[in-house]
Amino acid sequence: MTDVFRWHGGRLAQARAHYGASVKRWIDLSTGINPQPWTGFTHITPDWHALPDPAALADLESAAARHFGTDPAHVCALPGSEIGLRLLGTLLDRPGCHLIPSYRTHAAAFPKSLPLVAPEDAPPGTALLLANPNNPDGRLFPRAHMQALLAHQEKRDGWLIVDEAFADCVPEASIANEVAQERRLIILRSFGKFFGLAGLRLGFLIAPPAIIAACRQMLGDWPLSAAAIDFGRAAYRDRAWIDQTVTTLHGRAIQLHQLLTRHGLETQGGCPLFRLIETPNAAALFDTLARQAILTRPFEDHPNWLRFGLPADAAAMARLDAALG
Repeated sequence: MTDVFRWHGGRLAQARAHYGASVKRWIDLSTGINPQPWTGFTHITPDWHALPDPAALADLESAAARHFGTDPAHVCALPGSEIGLRLLGTLLDRPGCHLIPSYRTHAAAFPKSLPLVAPEDAPPGTALLLANPNNPDGRLFPRAHMQALLAHQEKRDGWLIVDEAFADCVPEASIANEVAQERRLIILRSFGKFFGLAGLRLGFLIAPPAIIAACRQMLGDWPLSAAAIDFGRAAYRDRAWIDQTVTTLHGRAIQLHQLLTRHGLETQGGCPLFRLIETPNAAALFDTLARQAILTRPFEDHPNWLRFGLPADAAAMARLDAALG
């Protein structure tokens, strides 16, 4: 295994180059992206000639706000939630801290961000950044816990920032509806993971109006492509697909858990889009699966970890089962 696989998921080109061409189609389990994407985009034809319409952008934010359960005045569309993370240090000019383990960019969101094992340990006056469900281990904080943590931060002159990139799968855990003008709460949401269209690069910042205004100022007049706007506003209104997908993902996550358990691999985490295992044989297991054209996700800082995204269908699940056997 080379270090490139430990840096980020989705390295299929590097996997093919390193392990050679395979007669089998590669199965990419290295990301937390829904392998069965929203299909409504096939009926949408963006206007590639004109600049994106501000009214259409506002309509997207309105559709997303309804999905998140918040006021459109609190929503700013982004070219991917990663951009929102990169803007946090400017939007909130104060010391930051982040929960560990976490998504790699969390540590870079604030200069000299302080790593914490427990969120309650955030120093007074700081901006606390965490993910729910967490990436990479899938740890899930109940909604009541997050509400208590928000109250704790506000009492200590702090802010709570929640990266809810995977929250579409567990909507009952989201606290996006707690965002208000007087609250010190910022939420980040991702479109691509749940809807399976990560290449579209669409995300959202949900925050008090003053933060939203500052974010818009930094993004400029045309922050999104016409495709991102048109796909997003249609997808967020497709309630039938959304509700069915939440149910389907939970069912397939149970299947993945049972499959891994049958092979003596205990899973952890509550995010339906992936399961993490801990084993001293993680590196060897990664290599064994890669030689059978199945790409998983190892971690530089945790050599005993290996993460499995959801297989796309029964055939992919059966191939993983056979490879592990």
